[in-house]
Formats: sequence, structure tokens, C-alpha cells
Amino acid sequence: MNFSLLCDFYELSMAYAYFKQNMHKQVVYFEVFFRKAPDNASYAVFCGLEQIIDHINHFSFSQSDIDFLKNTHKFDDEFLNYLSTLQFSGDILSVKEGECVFANTPLMIIKAPIIEALLLETFILLTLNHQCLIATKASRIAQIAKEKLLLEFGSRRAHGESAALNGARAAFIGGFHASACTLAGKNFKIPISGTMSHSWVQMFDDELSAFRAYCQIYKDNISLLIDTYDYKKGIENAILIFKELNAQDFMQNYSVRIDSGDLLKISKFLRKKLDLAGLKKCKIIASNALDEFIIEKLLKNKAPIDAFGIGEKLITSASSPIFGAVYKLVAIEKNNQIIPKIKISASSSKTTLPHFKKPIRYYKNKKASFDVLYTYDENVKNYQGYTYKNLHELIFKDGKLVYEFPSLKNIQDYHKKSIDSLDFKLKKLQKPSIYKIKISKKLKNLQKKHLDKISLSF
Repeated sequence: MNFSLLCDFYELSMAYAYFKQNMHKQVVYFEVFFRKAPDNASYAVFCGLEQIIDHINHFSFSQSDIDFLKNTHKFDDEFLNYLSTLQFSGDILSVKEGECVFANTPLMIIKAPIIEALLLETFILLTLNHQCLIATKASRIAQIAKEKLLLEFGSRRAHGESAALNGARAAFIGGFHASACTLAGKNFKIPISGTMSHSWVQMFDDELSAFRAYCQIYKDNISLLIDTYDYKKGIENAILIFKELNAQDFMQNYSVRIDSGDLLKISKFLRKKLDLAGLKKCKIIASNALDEFIIEKLLKNKAPIDAFGIGEKLITSASSPIFGAVYKLVAIEKNNQIIPKIKISASSSKTTLPHFKKPIRYYKNKKASFDVLYTYDENVKNYQGYTYKNLHELIFKDGKLVYEFPSLKNIQDYHKKSIDSLDFKLKKLQKPSIYKIKISKKLKNLQKKHLDKISLSF
């Protein structure tokens, strides 16, 4: 689907102004970065590149788009004719999906004529701000849950269909094992999962009949939802059914699920009942407005839960629902020279670091130690005992896609490798360590020079 009009109207207004000033061919460099990770985390997860690539590949204005813009009476025919033939012709550099990233590091660089770069801003930001948010939340949950099975249950609480689909994708990249979203299974080849509903139990005269009928249909991988009425009676009925099926001898994948109440108290009660019945292979699945903070508390108190179904607090990142990536001009190109540009603010955190940059990550003993931001043309410094890599890959060159899509499973595996390279102190939920982002001496001097120059002009 073509979303070229999915842009803030000011972008079109500015595009028209550049066009009327004959500046529309001016090549510029925009940088995408974020200032603070959600939930006061030390890291975030880069996610959403594939959807951005798809948008750019289909970027064009249809005749109906042009007709709509003409009816606004804001633009002349010459500009609209220009838009009707517009396609992306620039370069894009990006961090790989699944990479752990840190505040103020350039995630993407967009080099293109000003109008092309400008009209991509909204779509790039809305995509990254959503998917990075959910992937980061999922990663934090996965780090706390460790070997536990994680099921994404968020569709019905998502902010619209695209949030449900892309949220399921981001959650999988962050470390989840399966999703309840069937369309995400089709579109992204994510394993899908679904269990019994409360309404199934309510449709029968009694709970035992509901369990028995369910098991007659689904003979493998059975999960019984035991708290429609009372979990104590529910576990008794589940045990009776599992005994009828000789589950302890003939089944490998069977479980009970709880969706309400004191999950710590109930799970310990269930585990004791199941073990006494000889059903030690029976797993316990828990859901009910879970997130990483609740799961951490449950596991610290030795809750015998084998799998977690996580919905609303993941798909909306309820505890910290804003990612805050921004899109800033850092340089322009004139006479084959790249000229740095800076934006200053009364808030020092919003003053930008000028110039076209490359982020380099340094490793020691396969552990990420620090990143250094260099200008694009600087030599990378060799630190004794460290290896390094450039975090950026070339995605588009002169408007042509030069990037090969990895599978979603490969992206998930890449994220696992990236998160495993971080010190455990960076992954703590409370008061994590701060990862070092160093700025080259050249960049520091460049920023100071621009700040001094601007201050002198006032």
C-alpha cells in the first residue's frame, strides 16, 4: 500500500517553499536518533527497518494524491507535476534490525535532495518510534524471563491493526517465542499460539464437560484454562481429565493456564497439586496484565510458572509509551563539500551534534565496551585489545536498494547476539549502568566551533 501522503502537512508546505526557492535539488543529510530509552533503560532495540524500506520502495504520488493536493489550493501546477514524478533517489545508511542501540547514536542517515528527505520524516519516525518501543519492551521481558516461554497476546489491546501486526513482529525480534496474532503468523512467519477461552467453558453445563470436549478435539499440546469459575475446582477437573488421558505417560505438551488472581500464590498451589497427582510434566502458563517488573517479582519469589502470556503492557509499552526518536538536519552538500549544520536549544540535551557521522562499536572479549562517534571521513582509532565494527550498513544507494533482507528469525538471532554482548549491569531493570558513547575530538571541536560562531552572531 502506498503511504506517501502519510506525512505531516508542514513537510509538503516546506517542500513547496524549497521548490519555489529553486532549492529542491539541494542534497542534505538527516540523522535519526533518540535521546532517552523507555523505562529509563540503558539500551533500546532497533526495529522497523523492513517496513521503512517497503515504504521507500513504493514511494510515489498517485493521481488521486495529486488531485487531493490540488484541491487544497496550496500548491501550483508546476510543483504538483514535480511531485507526480518524484521517487527516492538518495542514499540511506542504517543500523541493523535487532541491534542494541543507545541514546544520541545515529540510527539512520538519510542523504537525499531536501524534498525527498523531508517527505520521509513522518513515516520513518512513526515506524521506528513504535517498533523500537515494543522490541525494547520485549527484550527487557525476555532478559528477565530467561528460559521461560513468552507468548505475545496483545492484538486486542493494540492501537489499531498496524500496531497489532508490527507489534507482534517487534516482540518476536525482542525475544518472544510466539504470537496470538494469526495475521502476523501469515505475514511474518511468526509461530502462532492460542489456548482455550473462558467462553468455551461457559458454553457447557459444567467445567468438566468443557475440558473433556476440548481434549477430544485437541489431543496434542492441550492447555486448560482453569480459572473461569474457581481455580481450586478447576485444577481438580484438569487433573481428572489429564488422568483420563494418561497424560503423565503419553503426553509431552500439556498445561494449565491461569488468567487472574494472585499469580504467585496460585501457581505454587497448582504446582503442588499437579506434582502430588504425578503430573510433573504439566506446565503452568500465566497471563493477566504482565510486564517485566511483575515477572521479575514473580520469579524472584520462585513462582513455578513455565510460560507467560503478555498482552496490553507489552503491545502499548504501558509503563513508558513514548520512544521519542527525532529526525534532524546535520549537514548539507555544496560544491562537492559536506557542510555541517547544527540546531541549538535553551535545553542543552536538544542541541544537536553536527555533521555526517559514523558510529563505531568497540568490543573486548566479545563484550561491547563503548561506542565512538566519528565524522564520516575520520580514521577509526585502534584501541589496544579491542575489536570494532561500524554499526551502519548501506541500505539504499542512488535510490536503489542494495540491502538483502534477513529472515525474521535471523533478526531475532542477531538481537540475541547483540544483547548477549552487553554487560549484565546494562540490562538491570532498576538503575542500570550507563553505556559509554564517546565523541571524537574532531566532532567535539566542530560542535564547539559552530556554537561559538552562532553565539557571536547574536
